[in-house]
Amino acid sequence: MRSSALLLAGLGCVLAAPLWAREVIDASAPVDLAVTIYRDPDRGEGDELDADDPRGLAMISETRRVTLPAGESTIRFEGVAEGMIGVSAIVTGLPGGTIEKNRNAQILSPAALVDGTLGNRVTITRMNPATGRQTSETAVVRTRADGGLVLQTGQGFEAVQCSGLPETLTYDRIPAGLSAQPVFSVDTRSAEGGTYDVTLTYLAWGFDWQADYVGRISGKPSGEQFEMGLLSWLTLVNDNGQSFDNAKLQIIAGELNVESDYEGFADPPVAEGLYLECWPIGSTSDGAIPPPPMAPPPPPPPPAMMAMEAGAIVVTARRRSEDLQDAPLAVTVITAEEEDLGDLKLFRVPGRVDVAAKGMKQVAFLNKDAVKARLLYQTGCDPDGWIGEGGDPVPAEVLLVTKNEDKQGLGIALPQGSMTLYEPTSGGARLGATTSLRDYARGQDIELELPESRHVFARCAAVSRTGRQEGRKWTAMRSVLTNANPHPVTVRLQLGWAGGFDIRFPGAKVVVKNGYQTVEVMVPANSEKTFDWRLRDKVSE
Repeated sequence: MRSSALLLAGLGCVLAAPLWAREVIDASAPVDLAVTIYRDPDRGEGDELDADDPRGLAMISETRRVTLPAGESTIRFEGVAEGMIGVSAIVTGLPGGTIEKNRNAQILSPAALVDGTLGNRVTITRMNPATGRQTSETAVVRTRADGGLVLQTGQGFEAVQCSGLPETLTYDRIPAGLSAQPVFSVDTRSAEGGTYDVTLTYLAWGFDWQADYVGRISGKPSGEQFEMGLLSWLTLVNDNGQSFDNAKLQIIAGELNVESDYEGFADPPVAEGLYLECWPIGSTSDGAIPPPPMAPPPPPPPPAMMAMEAGAIVVTARRRSEDLQDAPLAVTVITAEEEDLGDLKLFRVPGRVDVAAKGMKQVAFLNKDAVKARLLYQTGCDPDGWIGEGGDPVPAEVLLVTKNEDKQGLGIALPQGSMTLYEPTSGGARLGATTSLRDYARGQDIELELPESRHVFARCAAVSRTGRQEGRKWTAMRSVLTNANPHPVTVRLQLGWAGGFDIRFPGAKVVVKNGYQTVEVMVPANSEKTFDWRLRDKVSE
């Protein structure tokens, strides 16, 4: 008997011991933010940025302050991006590391309010449409928000919005665990507790960026040579519902190799609506006619950036600014700082930038006021054709050519984007051309395609009526070039595919350019010039 009593007493102690639970700690709002945006890897040269469905990534790094108790606790990071890729998240700065991490799948919504208040009291207010008088009473929520809502009042059980009177529910509090913003949480332990600055870093879906360039030819070009001012803007898109204010902004240029299905890991948290149905309404043959859904609680006031007029351009300009080239608006422009990141390029935008929720903005990125460039005319040759076939000469292609180096006025990696070129006229600057750039590294030759020439024409083919002589026989070729400009021009002749032919072109060096064997020749002003040369098939080694 004595041993049995001791055993029961021991069991009583065990059963009476309180269940252990981690204390929930809310991290502070970010005290420091850095946003690094990666371009959509599937968007090629010349493709437009899709502001409605951006498919690039951002790496977001938030520094927050937490005060931990001794022992184990759960830290909640409220306000992370809704496109957060939870598997990518890491938290540094915790004294005991991370035990477990979770991304909350549900945020504050009408349905979540009902489900979180199940078994608790709410206030229901009804209005008499005839008198406008409102009456309120307390009620207990007895069902979840999955098809119908039943309350228990002093009069019994009733379904909400089935009385025919306008009804409104009022909740005294937000259920535990619900937040108006997405939440990421981690479990940790601290031997002694204390206050720490921790950093949450993660990838998020729904961002993108592109570069846009404006070139202004300064003064009258001297023949083919000219100088131009080059200004670039970065257009940033954030399709998430969260803003990242006063952030350090970085841009990654180059093609990112993405193997994982990050979009599948970035489903936003669920914010379910509340849809109530009553039956029967009208006749049974008509079926159920659901009333309109209950209105969700009013959203928080929009941040200052969202209150701005849609379409406004926000320009950030701080230290180390330069005067903008002559333009309709007087602005200052910052040159971004360039760094290598493996095969990619990282650009740090000086100062701080607000990356607004559901917004697009532009920040000045590059300003070069004396870029040296020239116009080059280009035309191809048809080894299988006959120059005596007749027909009009074809217009030559026009290329804007420079080199990405300091002595040409550049010397900074140029991300892919579109370019608008303005030319000077007696009536002021006029649109000359639009084109697109691929990614150009330092030291690379830059060649941008412009519209076909209206002053330089070419005919280039075999002299013989039978065209090219196949095999190892030489074929006589001829190029007839016409220049209607009041100054000499340089024409690049594309003579044949590299490795396909042996070519002899008197007085010119044959070089390989863009997969073709080419020569560059000079054509005097207001004249026509003929060049004879020879071609034969190359023997395979």
